[in-house]
Amino acid sequence: QLQASGGGLVQAGGSLRLSCAASGNIVRVNIMAWYRQAPGKERELVASILSGGSTNVAGPVKGRFTISRDNAKNMMYLQMNSLKPEDTAVYYCAFVGPSITWGPGTLVTVSS
Repeated sequence: QLQASGGGLVQAGGSLRLSCAASGNIVRVNIMAWYRQAPGKERELVASILSGGSTNVAGPVKGRFTISRDNAKNMMYLQMNSLKPEDTAVYYCAFVGPSITWGPGTLVTVSS
């Protein structure tokens, strides 16, 4: 149902744009989100967005990452700027409701 893409290897200070494609209509999906899981760490919330466009971005990435969604295209995005080595992780997109629906992640590696 969800497929993240756009990950890769980038130098510190660089940018990447992740995309999340949903197989169905997302207009009724109230909350969509990006999570990430770094090696040896628990999965953590990066950013979330409501169907109306309101967003919430986690402290460590605030001011650097921007979440957006296009309900007409059934897509969600994560623009990541000023990347740091500590941003290295597998990034997952998700539907957030009574339960969380995950898609396969995409690996982001930031070299110093």
